[in-house]
Amino acid sequence: MNTKTKTPTAAHESPSPSRPISVSIVEDDPWLRRDLAREISAAAGFLCLGSYANAEEALQKLPADKPDVVVMDINLPGLNGIECVRRIKLSTPEMCILMLTVYEESDLIFSALRAGASGYLLKRSKSSELLEAIADAHKGGSPMTSSVARQVVQFFNQAAKPQPGVEGLSPREQEILDLLVRGHPYKTIADQLSVSVNTVRMFIRRIYKKMHVHSRSEATAQFQKL
Repeated sequence: MNTKTKTPTAAHESPSPSRPISVSIVEDDPWLRRDLAREISAAAGFLCLGSYANAEEALQKLPADKPDVVVMDINLPGLNGIECVRRIKLSTPEMCILMLTVYEESDLIFSALRAGASGYLLKRSKSSELLEAIADAHKGGSPMTSSVARQVVQFFNQAAKPQPGVEGLSPREQEILDLLVRGHPYKTIADQLSVSVNTVRMFIRRIYKKMHVHSRSEATAQFQKL
């Protein structure tokens, strides 16, 4: 169903103070689709060009509508929203797409972003937050609900952490680890390396921290996997 709420502009132009941000909606829930269209059209500086109940219809109509921003659901009948985003970006790479969904699972978030979505908002967001997100996406931003943004940040923080293993160990630490996994007691390791037992303990604490383990058995198990 394509509900034209206002007459679309003939060409896709850069917005100006006299031209509102044009928006198209892809949402299968008829009540929510209508509410979104009404809220967007009623807001100053925004224009709802059209609303579509499925991805197939959106793929047919969006290239002609040329909205500034597309608001896209994920769970659509037939072709899902993520695949719809991917196909839109293949044919019209400049089109800006904002996901609006109930799903906040990390795999869906990253799948949508990889497909080409500019932002990811949850449906529990307030109308004012949605309008701000649409405006932000239109200006080149990547708006996200805070819980979604937190997952993205955590993903990259985790990716930046050293992975368990011996790659991050110094030559001396690797030497001590080798003796440790062979079952040598701290005193033997200290005597062999001509250092104190306290120094050995210090090195072992550092090794455990780098390998993300807490005991000799865990270090040995991790070492044997390499």
